[in-house]
Amino acid sequence: MRQLPSRRDRSRRGEGERVARSRKVTVSTDVHGHTAGWAETDPAPPAAPDPRAAAFFDVDNTMMQGASIYWFARGLAARKYFTTTDLARFAWQQLRFRVLAREHAGDMSQAKEAALAFVEGWRVEDVERLTEEIFDELMAPRIWAGSRRLAQRHLDVGERVWLVSAAPVEIGRVIAARLGLTGAIGTVAEIADGAYTGRLVGDLMHGPAKAEAVTQLAVVEGLELSRCTAYSDSANDLPMLSAVGRAVAVNPDTTLLRQARRHGWEVRDFRTGRRAVKIAVPSTAAAGLVAGAVTAGVVLQRRRRNG
Repeated sequence: MRQLPSRRDRSRRGEGERVARSRKVTVSTDVHGHTAGWAETDPAPPAAPDPRAAAFFDVDNTMMQGASIYWFARGLAARKYFTTTDLARFAWQQLRFRVLAREHAGDMSQAKEAALAFVEGWRVEDVERLTEEIFDELMAPRIWAGSRRLAQRHLDVGERVWLVSAAPVEIGRVIAARLGLTGAIGTVAEIADGAYTGRLVGDLMHGPAKAEAVTQLAVVEGLELSRCTAYSDSANDLPMLSAVGRAVAVNPDTTLLRQARRHGWEVRDFRTGRRAVKIAVPSTAAAGLVAGAVTAGVVLQRRRRNG
């Protein structure tokens, strides 16, 4: 991986990197063509006593109960962007994918294509506004208190804390800001004239892509991954968990729990009573599945506007 610019040099446009100041989003591509996007919240956190250490939290079922994209879809349904039938179909598909617990290459391709339909034509400012509203209504009550405390411990000792999500990086930034965290790493959706074009820059932020993005961010921010911590509930995030010095399995699925015991990783389970039924699916499947329902809603909304 080539050396990326330091924090001071981010304002310069270099090969493989562009900075969109208006969106506070940095997009970087390494020598292998891997693209990552990250966005810091505002205001910036104070200087850390150990600037080389940071924590990375997966979002779905790690920081929050269920999938953020699902709650976003529910919020849109409540605002009549699409029907409750569409939402029910999406929920059923989530359950089916969760039970099967499989993600083949075909699923990745379908998820990416669906994600394009999801964002096409939406104004970035509208998505961020809706995310803020829906976070307060539906997501905030579902933040795992235990995970929030873990994040706060890192902040209290001056370490930066980043969310890592398959959601568009702008949505991740809003969630991070609401939680008082440093920022978010997320999927990069192409934007033109303030609206999503329906094309992705790179791939969905999932699986190995998360590890690659964390590694890129570490170079830019001057972090030492051996001093960093990563948290996740899913075996899909094993590459990210393996990339840092300390891995923590939070509300782990069966495969991750087995791997955590094998590697001697810390395990935190904030579910009470019998194992909770999870609403979320692996991130790529969620991104793809929600798209059908949301796209249908966008079509309905446009028809209403044009009718």
